[in-house]
Amino acid sequence: MSATPVSHGLRFAFGTLTVLPVGVTRWDREAARAGMLCAPVAGVVVGAGAALVGVALLAMGAGPLLAAVATAAVPAALTRGLHLDGLADTADGLGSGRPAPDALRIMKQSDIGPFGVITLLLVLLAQVAALFQAYESSWQRGVLAAVVSATAARLALTLAARTGVPPARPEGLGAAVAGTVPVRGALLVALAVTAAAAGAGALLGTYDLVRAAVAVVAACAAAELLLRHCTRRFGGVTGDVFGGLAETAATTALVVLCLG
Repeated sequence: MSATPVSHGLRFAFGTLTVLPVGVTRWDREAARAGMLCAPVAGVVVGAGAALVGVALLAMGAGPLLAAVATAAVPAALTRGLHLDGLADTADGLGSGRPAPDALRIMKQSDIGPFGVITLLLVLLAQVAALFQAYESSWQRGVLAAVVSATAARLALTLAARTGVPPARPEGLGAAVAGTVPVRGALLVALAVTAAAAGAGALLGTYDLVRAAVAVVAACAAAELLLRHCTRRFGGVTGDVFGGLAETAATTALVVLCLG
């Protein structure tokens, strides 16, 4: 990409994936492609912000549980809860067992059904539990978990926006970004994120190097399984599905990072 698309891509990524005051100057397929390729950069910023809050609480005498809760809350706040809302809507759509048109209609409703509530509860509990274990080990591992999980969550969006993955609806954010990212570009970004995670883990030791890299790979694999299931059930992806993929990837990464 040239310098101009990168600039527009960063604006697109931060403007659509965070609440940070970054104006989206272009809303076309080229900007969407650049934006989804830059999505992990937004994840680094979100994760760093979450880790900063968690470490600040630890420095003020709070325990690892409170730090974990705050760290899990920051990404939700920086996205206005859109990814969590997408996860809940996707769970309701999948759990309904209805044909694709009816499932998509259920997902568009403003209320959250029982499948969504249960999924949100379990996912948030898993995230807090994993972050608690990371912070209890050391504040450095808490920071690593926060940043790697948030970055892996946005990497899942890059991979889901690759060519060959259709939108389920002709409108919405899902339709705007679906199929915009070349497969080769998505794989290169995935390799770069995995290498960066391994490098960050290496600062804490060889085991953390391996664990961080495995966390990214596992996060992408879990998101890919959900993506394929949603594509079969709904006929493509939606903005809600993208949110569900992000939360699935983040949770998987956190679980892997707390193992061992």
